[in-house]
Formats: sequence, structure tokens, C-alpha cells
Amino acid sequence: MAKRISAQRALEMILEEREVFDDDVEAEDSEEEVSEFEDHISENSESDSDSEEDDEIEHQPVPKRRRATGPGRQQPATGPGHEQPATAGMAVTHTQDIESSFELFTDSIQKIILDCTNLEGRRVFGERWKEMDQTHLHAYFGVLILAGVFRSKGESAESVWDAETGREIFCATMSLENFHIISRIIRFDNRDARPARRQRDKLAAIRTVWDKWVSRLPLLYNPGPNVTIDEQLMPFRGRCPFRQYIPSKPAKYGIKIWAACDASSSYAWNLQVYTGKADGGAPEKNQGMRVVLDMSQGLSGHNITCNNFFTSHKLGQELLKRKLTMVGTIRKNKSELPPQLLTSKNRPVKSSKFAYMADTSLVSYVPKKGRNVVLMSTLHGDGRICDQEHHKPEIIMDYNATKGGVDNMEKLVTAYSCKRRTLRWPLVIFFDMLDISANNAFVIWMALNPEWNRGKLQKRRFFLEDLGKALVRPQIEERQHVPRTPASAAIVRRIQEENAGALSTQPTEPQSAEAEVVNTSNKKKRCEVCGPKMDRKTQYTCIKCKKYICNTHTLVLCT
Repeated sequence: MAKRISAQRALEMILEEREVFDDDVEAEDSEEEVSEFEDHISENSESDSDSEEDDEIEHQPVPKRRRATGPGRQQPATGPGHEQPATAGMAVTHTQDIESSFELFTDSIQKIILDCTNLEGRRVFGERWKEMDQTHLHAYFGVLILAGVFRSKGESAESVWDAETGREIFCATMSLENFHIISRIIRFDNRDARPARRQRDKLAAIRTVWDKWVSRLPLLYNPGPNVTIDEQLMPFRGRCPFRQYIPSKPAKYGIKIWAACDASSSYAWNLQVYTGKADGGAPEKNQGMRVVLDMSQGLSGHNITCNNFFTSHKLGQELLKRKLTMVGTIRKNKSELPPQLLTSKNRPVKSSKFAYMADTSLVSYVPKKGRNVVLMSTLHGDGRICDQEHHKPEIIMDYNATKGGVDNMEKLVTAYSCKRRTLRWPLVIFFDMLDISANNAFVIWMALNPEWNRGKLQKRRFFLEDLGKALVRPQIEERQHVPRTPASAAIVRRIQEENAGALSTQPTEPQSAEAEVVNTSNKKKRCEVCGPKMDRKTQYTCIKCKKYICNTHTLVLCT
């Protein structure tokens, strides 16, 4: 039996029907299947004796009620700095170049990753393990980002490192074996203490790193007046205690993340991993409302745009207490909806029907014959219709303009994703953290440098390529063994020569007249820079690294 409202509520909600013409409402909301949702039953459920009274009330010519804040489209009460998205002071003072903009998001978690990775490396390899430092970790980040730039997400690592099918920068940075070792050993927690923590937290394997990283996101960026809250699905089909199945998503299986993004820039402002219900526990009630309240914590004077999984009248009231407004589609099985908005039979196509309460507006819109979609808003105070050819209600226009923050962010990070094939779900989450950090860094960089690469269409690709090269450069400068492939060896020599030239131009204290290359003995060995193919014998060694080097790779500095 359909849920209906009481006569008292019907007196509050007065319907206004306008025949307008429109041919476009988002079909995804009107056609979406109504899945099972734990929704509360209104205490004012209507009895049979109230039916005739409600029918009479519908035809009474009572004037339409508006919001107490006044007629017309209501803007959220934005404070200083909320009119447009803006970078926070911390991002402004700490961003000197592209690499530093990325470091804003990762510097707080690098020490944890290094400590846990070295601990795991010593456990697996023992004394053979060479301690991993920040340079190696940055090089690993850079290799992953560059693999995403070159669209190598689905390509095997062997193909990426191959001399013919791959790119020279990968071999120049590290060997394929080292990349596999780091991908195998990298950890985000202490493995020995994990069982105790996993009993109360399914995300124990990466919880500390995740929380530190997420807490940094809102400190670096002030979102604009509209914030979108939605879900993101990270594709993953391996073993995971909270893997989700969402048939409407392209990947269908994966790890679900609740996300709050700026509607205009798609900056990821807050994130939360959905770990499912507790073991042996009951399903969570009012989950959509809980998620929106958690994700909007710390916001004030903004409008929240969400889909019909989250929207409810109770949520709108809670957000108003926090000085937040809400616009979103709403499911038709909600008890607070009047039955007059639910029917689409005998209604003209492209017609709109409005309902109003003290601080909430509802619109029922018919995009196609026999179908209607219902939206709820605490931002709008009347039923304005767009004067364009399609004549959409303004509530729908604003919803369509601000609903894509999370979807656009997911599209951006997928285009140049650094994800690699793996069976470890913590590594899947970590890859997503790198993708989102790079995208957020790009948003901050463009906000601080709006003239950067002006006129070019692929700014984000150029940004990621520069970021990846900046991260791997220190590793190439310190690399001792030159790769065998000529192209990769040429990159290593060029970068090392540029670094040596930069060091030679820096002012230094007077040194004693000592040659950079010394003849230690009459014994000759092959030049370690040329490699075995050249087979150049020399008796000279470098005074710094003690390697045998020929005249070709000798650099004499003026003393």
C-alpha cells in the first residue's frame, strides 16, 4: 500500500502545477531502479478516513507558501573566501614548483611508508635488504605517475621496461627487478601488530596512512559554494573483506569510497572508505544521511548536491542546522513525499509540479510520457522555470550543474591512472591516493599559476609528466650503474652531467689543488660508466666514488 501524508502535512504543502515544455531530465535518476533502502516510516501515516479530506484540500485555492528567507533562488550564506574556490594559506606558502605541490599531500605519510617498508624488507630479505630512503620512494612514485601519463595502466611491467616497446625513462630510473621488489615489499603498517587491530578495523592494513592523508586534504583548499557528495568505486576483483558489487558501475566489483568534491574544480575535499557492515551486525540504518553529515563536517555556508541514495527531508533539516543547503533527487518511496507528486499518469510531457514547505521545495518533472523524477531542495524558494527553449525548472538546472563533482574527479584520475595490476587491496587504495593527490596538486597549481601553459589543451598531462620527471630525477642523479640500453644510458649521463655542471657552478670554499681523477695503481680495469660493450680499459679512478672511469667520462673541475 502506498505511503501517504496526513491532512495536517497536506495543509502545509500546496501544489502548483505548470505545463511547461522540456525534453531533457537526467534519465539516470528517473530510470534508476529503487533498491532496498532503510527508510523510516512517518508517524503521521494516513488513515482511510483522511483520503476524502486530502482530495478536497488539493482543490482548495490556497496561496502558495514560500520560504521565510524570501522569494526567488536562494543562495547559501557564504562567508569570506567561499564565493569562489581558493587555495588555503598552507598551500600558498609551501608551493614553489610542481613537485612541492604534490609533496603537500604525501609528505605526512612518507616516513610511515618508509619505516614499514624497510621493516618488511628486513623480514623478507634479511641482511641482503638495502635500506629504502626518500629518494627511492620518490622514484617509485614518479615511475607510477609516468606509467599513467603514457597510458600504461593495463600494460605489463616487462613491456613498459622493454627496450623496444617501453620508454627510456623507466630503465633510466630503476631496473625492472627493483620495481618488482618495491611493489612486493611496500607496506603501510606493522605486519606483526596487524591481527589485533584488524579485529576492530577492517582497514587496519592502511588505516594510519589513510587517516593522515585524508586529514591533509581540507587544509589545503577551500571549496566553492557547491560541494558534491557521491560514491567512487575503485576496480578490484581480488580478496578483500569489504569488496562491493555495484552492477551500475562499469567495473561492477571494487572498493567503494564516499567522496566530497568541489563541484567546479573536482578537488577531493574529503574521502571515506566504506568497509561494509560489522561482522555479525545488522545493516546500517539511514546510511545516506550519516555519510553526508560525516563528509560535510567542517563546511559552512555551502550547498550540498547529492543523488537519491542520500536525499531525505530529515537530512535537509540537519544540514540547515549547520548552515548548509541541499539539492538532490529523492526516491519515490520516501514517506515525506505527497502522493500528488508521485503520479505521472495523464500528465503532459515536460510539465512540472511543485510543492512547498517552510524551508523545503519539491518538484516533480515529467521528461517522458509515463515517467517523472522528483527533486528536493532547501536552496530554492519558488518554482522558477528556465526561459530557454527546454524550460527546465531552476532546481533541475542547478542540480545538473553541480552534481558531477565526484564523477568528474573519477574520470580525471582514471584517464592517467597509475594503478598497476595487483592482488593486494591496500596497494589498490594506495594507487588511488596517488592519483587523487596528483589531481588535487594540479588544481592547486593552476589556482596559483593560472597563466601556466595557457592555450594548451592537455595541461594536466603536461603537469603529470613534469611531476613524474621531477620525482625520478634525484634517483637518476645518484644512480651508480648505468643501464645497458643506449637510450636510457644517454638519459642517465645527461642528467648526471647537468647535475655535475650545476654543482661546479655553485660557490665553494677554496680547496687544495687536487685532481678529480687519480691514478691509484698500474692496474687497469674496464670503465664502469661505459659498460661492458665498449670494453674501455683505464687505470684512473674517481676520487669521490672510487670507480674506474675513462677519459671520456672524466670531468676536471677548476680548483
